[in-house]
Amino acid sequence: MSTSTVSARPAGDAGAGPGAIPVLTASNISIEYQVTPVVQAVKDVSLTLHRGEILGLAGESGCGKTTLAYGLNQLLKPPALRTSGEIVLHDKDGHDIDVAALSGNALRAFRWDKVSMVFQGAMNALNPVISIKAQLFDVFDTHRPGMSRKEKTQRSRELLELVGVDPKRLDSYAHELSGGMRQRVMIAMALALNPQVMIMDEPTTALDVVVQRGILREIMRLREQLGFAVIFITHDLPMLLEISDRIAVMLQGEIVELNSAEAIYAAPAHEYTRKLLASFPSLTGERGAFVRAGGDTEDNTGEVA
Repeated sequence: MSTSTVSARPAGDAGAGPGAIPVLTASNISIEYQVTPVVQAVKDVSLTLHRGEILGLAGESGCGKTTLAYGLNQLLKPPALRTSGEIVLHDKDGHDIDVAALSGNALRAFRWDKVSMVFQGAMNALNPVISIKAQLFDVFDTHRPGMSRKEKTQRSRELLELVGVDPKRLDSYAHELSGGMRQRVMIAMALALNPQVMIMDEPTTALDVVVQRGILREIMRLREQLGFAVIFITHDLPMLLEISDRIAVMLQGEIVELNSAEAIYAAPAHEYTRKLLASFPSLTGERGAFVRAGGDTEDNTGEVA
């Protein structure tokens, strides 16, 4: 696909700064699950990710966030099917890659090298019967077959150090690591080939709040250090307000609002976004007042009326 087919200001670009450079553009993506009856999981979604930014994707469970992420990375499996839309990676070498047209070896070469993913439930994604070193080596054997064993070992040690894990843990197995360490190892694997985009599907789920905070700090530090862009998927809108440059709010398979984190917080345009913001826990006020000031009315159980 030539660069001339991509507009200078793609759809889904709302809230981006004037100097923002697109790295991934998705236009009019629709995905359905071909069951009976057919389920339209993603409906005509357009989204642009810019170099170096963190784009938050928020919404309730079942709204289509993970399905969209899998569609962007060509990971959909039957009965899921992308029925329409265009996905373009604007490679740093100046070429555009038609992601939707990739298949076979070309698709395998694209994944992890250009776009990597930290999957939902990543704490359980490590293979329990082989060491961390063997799993990192597997990435290099597949994508960098010319690397020597010494080079793979050195790179593996660097990756663990990068995410705050002692390199001595290379010979450990998953069950010997804490939850936070396993999550950091998964992030290290996603960074192994210096991808331009990382998709993170609820990477802090099942972690306690202290470990969550450490993981989020690592993600933000690594983004600043290495310059990759992030699509961060979660139902936790307060978290996204803190770490994201822009936020897309998803409801029933559609993006109902897309803007900068500041604009989403200060002046949400969609009713659903306002309800999400109104569900913030209150740290002040009367006992039992669980919704922050300015939100919808509530009864003394904390339920929004």
